[in-house]
Amino acid sequence: MATKIRLEHITKIYGRDPRGQALELLHAGKGKDEIFAKTRHVVGVNNVSFDVEEGEIFVVMGLSGSGKSTLIRCVNRLIEPTDGAIYVDDTDITKLDKPQLREMRRTKMAMVFQHFALFPHKSVIYNVGYGLNVRGVREEEWRERSLKALEMVGLRMWAEHYPHNLSGGMQQRVGLARALATDADILLMDEAFSALDPLIRREMQNELLTLQEDLQKTILFITHDLGEALRVGGRVAVMRGGAVVQIGTPQEIITEPADDYVAEFMADVDTGRVLTAEFIMSPATTVSLRRNTVQDALRRMDFEGINEIYVLDDTARVDGILRRPNLEALNDRGERDFSSAIRGDFPRVPRFARLYELYDLSARGEPIAVIGDRGKLEGVVYPLYIFEALARDNGNGHSNDSSDSQHGHSNGRSNGHTDAQTVSDSTAMPEPVAADADNN
Repeated sequence: MATKIRLEHITKIYGRDPRGQALELLHAGKGKDEIFAKTRHVVGVNNVSFDVEEGEIFVVMGLSGSGKSTLIRCVNRLIEPTDGAIYVDDTDITKLDKPQLREMRRTKMAMVFQHFALFPHKSVIYNVGYGLNVRGVREEEWRERSLKALEMVGLRMWAEHYPHNLSGGMQQRVGLARALATDADILLMDEAFSALDPLIRREMQNELLTLQEDLQKTILFITHDLGEALRVGGRVAVMRGGAVVQIGTPQEIITEPADDYVAEFMADVDTGRVLTAEFIMSPATTVSLRRNTVQDALRRMDFEGINEIYVLDDTARVDGILRRPNLEALNDRGERDFSSAIRGDFPRVPRFARLYELYDLSARGEPIAVIGDRGKLEGVVYPLYIFEALARDNGNGHSNDSSDSQHGHSNGRSNGHTDAQTVSDSTAMPEPVAADADNN
């Protein structure tokens, strides 16, 4: 996937001579407190670099004063950076003159503000179409595009009303519709939902994620709310004192915090609502209906110390599950074909399912199949994996041995865990069908 936004060593210093001694001291590795003491200049953003991929929701999270809002305003140069480069596609926007910058803002980027920024004396549809109007788009066209954007956020019927007729959540939807109407590739969202009540905020998060499935905008999302960051972001950057201290997926930040500050930040996170089945799954043990027999399946069960095994077709899709009692009954009768024992009533989840969604399924005591695209088996989660993952992160938000969630589990298996390919290396084992073959 192509990089849409690239920040290289972005720095913002406030003061009379930001590019003088203060910048020299910062380049020399001095801290912001020392720089302020020596120069009376304030470091707002300190040497920030990261990429945002096309179609990604990239969240910048931090407490008040961390520099996150200053940073997003540097991206569209509402605040001029002191040092560094900002690339949108392949254009360094720090080099644009005023007309070029104005055109870039009108066509490439749209911004959603925390406090709505609506004209109170203008109708909803006028507010939504404002960016198109000032761009010189004909009224018929901007009204049509504005109505379409209002339809996306569920407010078409409110087009001719005024902002004071709308609730806070509805007004924020108008702000989002205004950004969508311009059809800009990039959305900059600065604490866009922070002024809303918790229930309305969650509705807006859901709405954003639903819209993103269809629109695939590149979104730089600023928030101080940890839960919002972890829920919305594909990747998250944590800021402190103007600097980025860690970038990673929500799972990476929770399980592998870069320092004590990040660990403390994550201490109260409900990991069951962040970690996914994909994160804790292990390779599944499998057999093929065409290649393997009842006796093969039982030998693999004995080797693994398990009581269930998955049946795959030649494309790694799941035909069903075999349970030990049914196989043993066939074996006692001397049968080799296990097709009559295949059952389709086994627990399964998509790979992005959150752990809390697995709680009820785990009560069955059976492995939970993790199903990927086109029905392919990607792995398996044993019930104990879920509670081990939660226990490791309970109380401190991280563990230094997070890789154990994917490898080396015993989890009730009498001989420890070995994936299907390892079993096939034994001369006693026939060739299996790899559970994760061609699965990307």
